[in-house]
Amino acid sequence: MDHEKLVMAARLMLEAIGEDPEREGLKETPERMARMYAEVFEGLHKDPGKSLKTIFTENYDEIVLVKDIPFASMCEHHLLPFMGKAHVAYMPDGKVLGISKLARAVELFAKRPQVQERLTNQIADLVDSIAAPKGVAVVIEATHTCMTIRGVKKPGSSVITSAMRGLFRYNQATRNELMNLLRD
Repeated sequence: MDHEKLVMAARLMLEAIGEDPEREGLKETPERMARMYAEVFEGLHKDPGKSLKTIFTENYDEIVLVKDIPFASMCEHHLLPFMGKAHVAYMPDGKVLGISKLARAVELFAKRPQVQERLTNQIADLVDSIAAPKGVAVVIEATHTCMTIRGVKKPGSSVITSAMRGLFRYNQATRNELMNLLRD
């Protein structure tokens, strides 16, 4: 990332809204904003696929579900945060993933300018391509500040998206089992 450009952009933004970037409370703000944006968007420069390289041969073919993975991302339409939790499930076909690596993949995809629908699909597609499971399911629940603090201003609203692959998409019993696990 271009740190100096981020500092200059933050300074210009403060000036554009009518603030004085030299005011005591704002003097260090452009530098802080630059560091914050570098952190928030670190997923742009990392490959989430590398986090899923830990694969084990295992004779297990039932649902593996990592539930309530917290994340924060930035809506690419307003550069305002949306945050929530992701649930990632898959049905192994002879290979199991390191479960902490699923959380890492969620984190890296979230640390990009995003929309929730794309984030949901990216996670599902990555698990599907690396583990080649019998099925993958990703459900994300999030609150979008671009909807709660501006625009329609509807605090308390949330958005739920899902991506189903393989058995989770085509087998109703498997999908129902997953949904029951998510309710618990």
